[in-house]
Amino acid sequence: MGLAMCIVFLITFCAVVTVGMAGILILHSRSLRSPQAEAGADSGQESGGREQADSGFFAERIPGREEEAGGTQAGEGGMDPAAEADAQTESQGRYAQQLADENYLRENRILPWESADQETVTLGFVGDILLDDEYAIMASLLSRGAAIENGISESALARMREADIMVINNEFPFTDRGTPTEGKTFTFRADTAAVSYLHDMGADVAILANNHIYDFGEVGLLDTLETLERAEIPGVGAGRNLKEASAPLYFIVNDMKIALVAATQIERLENPDTRGATENSAGVFRCLNPEKLYEVVAQAKQNSDFVIVYIHWGTEFQEQPDWAQTEQAPGLARAGADLIIGDHPHILQGIEYIEDTLVIYSLGNFWFNSRTQDTGMVQVAIGPQGIESFQFLPALQSGCRVTLAEGEEKERILVHMRELSPGVVIDGDGFVTRP
Repeated sequence: MGLAMCIVFLITFCAVVTVGMAGILILHSRSLRSPQAEAGADSGQESGGREQADSGFFAERIPGREEEAGGTQAGEGGMDPAAEADAQTESQGRYAQQLADENYLRENRILPWESADQETVTLGFVGDILLDDEYAIMASLLSRGAAIENGISESALARMREADIMVINNEFPFTDRGTPTEGKTFTFRADTAAVSYLHDMGADVAILANNHIYDFGEVGLLDTLETLERAEIPGVGAGRNLKEASAPLYFIVNDMKIALVAATQIERLENPDTRGATENSAGVFRCLNPEKLYEVVAQAKQNSDFVIVYIHWGTEFQEQPDWAQTEQAPGLARAGADLIIGDHPHILQGIEYIEDTLVIYSLGNFWFNSRTQDTGMVQVAIGPQGIESFQFLPALQSGCRVTLAEGEEKERILVHMRELSPGVVIDGDGFVTRP
């Protein structure tokens, strides 16, 4: 019995020693692998090599891992922080940094905007609008029940409201005080509460660079600026000083930046009733001498993708552009304007291309007085390559209402616009193209 136990012990001891020695030999053989074999394994030549594991780690860049490892430097399989920030900005759009900085947006009059289409933005433009209830257009509206549909047809309102950005010429001040300019034949003003009509018609921007915004003096202009600010409708072309009056309004939409500049030549006097803004006083952005306007347009072009100039110019009731219009339009195009919208003559004027810049010299009255006359609306679609379409929509102001023209009236107005615009093609729907 004792002998048997001794034999079992010896067999067990030998087995343990044999297994242990085998393990030691295996480990020793691995430690003696050649440098070439190690290089082959590290270069991923063996299945499950280290390259495969490392590429998975650095591609994913698990948050916090860099800090745990003491930081990751550029060139070690990761991206340096600056490059990573640039990549993130690119993925969010070219203007992501501007959009993220509310102070920058506010200081530079930049509005984040949305459009119905992700590829294009549609802008609408109309001419003179008057909301003075002592004149026919508003007196008639109020007698009909005050709803905007009683002054602007539902079809016209639909086109105005569907524009992503709707721009109107605000040919009057919003004020409940002040005195009219002495000696001026026509002076206009609207009650501050009437600003709600701009919302009703879908207006997003009010052009203030005109010869009636100062009809009730500086107080009237300042009241207008405050009224529009409370209504969250930006005014362009007038301000508390020249810096504010000449400042472009920018929209960032669909990763495009669109600038809108407004100025007025009218009145063409050294000391006009409508005061020009100075460094220290309120007024409009005057451009009878256009050099400052050209500078503003050129700067806007550097800061944006597309520049629109809405300009008050021309001679009243004259169908052909006058010398100042034909002189300044090419200058604006050279400065960087991509689209020029004109106003002031109270009637329609023609359309033309100046190189790649599209100009309509006058939109005429839109909803302004009791006179029966032709008018229209312009809708422009802008994409990454510039203007994708430009449409003139014929309209008729009559009986203190404005309606989109249809049938024979529409064709008559289009024929007239073709006569005024020999350098372009205007089709039956009002779309304008090169010959």
